Amino acid sequence: MYTLGEIASGKAYSKNKRENICYFETKTQTKPTNDNGDENIHNVKITCLERPFIAKEYPIGSPDDPFDRRKIENQIASRMNHSSYPDQGRTSLCGPASFFYCLQMDRPDVYKQAAYELWLYGKTKIGTLDISPGDGCRHPKGAFYDDYGREAVSGLDWITLASLRDSENSLMSYDEVDDQLAGITMWGKLSEWFEKAGYEKIFDNISLTHANEKDIVKLNSYANQGYRVVTLISAGMLKGWGDGDSSSKNHWIVWDKPVCKVVGGDITTKDSDELIDLKLFSWGRVDWQTKDKSSLSYFAKHVFGGLVFKPIK
Repeated sequence: MYTLGEIASGKAYSKNKRENICYFETKTQTKPTNDNGDENIHNVKITCLERPFIAKEYPIGSPDDPFDRRKIENQIASRMNHSSYPDQGRTSLCGPASFFYCLQMDRPDVYKQAAYELWLYGKTKIGTLDISPGDGCRHPKGAFYDDYGREAVSGLDWITLASLRDSENSLMSYDEVDDQLAGITMWGKLSEWFEKAGYEKIFDNISLTHANEKDIVKLNSYANQGYRVVTLISAGMLKGWGDGDSSSKNHWIVWDKPVCKVVGGDITTKDSDELIDLKLFSWGRVDWQTKDKSSLSYFAKHVFGGLVFKPIK
């Protein structure tokens, strides 16, 4: 809290952290509360801006309003104590989810600040990364819940993930929960987000073709040093995909640990047939998620390289 005098004098500023000063302005003159004008009490009318995010099917006051302040505050609190992580749900926002997961883990203060700024003002800035979604994204259409009342995507994740994606869309507006095409993120854009936010890119071996054992061992060496490893994969390698398989490039994940052999020990280029596992972030979960009995060669054929970043401080 600051006095108006401190704000006017510039004393309400600290270069060590980001601060938002919320205040109202009015051009209306104050007026006495009675006709005699002998009381030192005045009234003045002020205005408050409309909330930036309002879902068309769930307006303000609706019990299912995904952007209700209490819901957003509770969801942010759960991210701060790591009881939840970014989850794109039924959307195609795995790229933004990977970015915001890394931000949540490396700079939770910046994650929280960005989420609150988006909710309050409809825009934010992380480093030199401007996030300013369009009107359609701020007033999304479509169902936020399925027939059983389960969230297709949370209000917090729409505010952060969809806003980031929409800010970068020059041709398509990301304004509907079920819109898959407008949410897709290519690796050049994902890398740009990280670097603008303050991450330093250390290594990049993203490719149009699948990786080999040597590529995975290389990424593992960076994971062992504590760098953030973000890889483009085929989601068919994950347990949550079901019994089927997929070999197309369709999902972004973040490694939580290096790839390891099930029997223990570090992988080498000679371990093609060894069974491996990887603890990773995907779809709001941090867990061991590669399919059972996955060999290193199977894993490599479902990975299309990765981006390696030095965590921001």
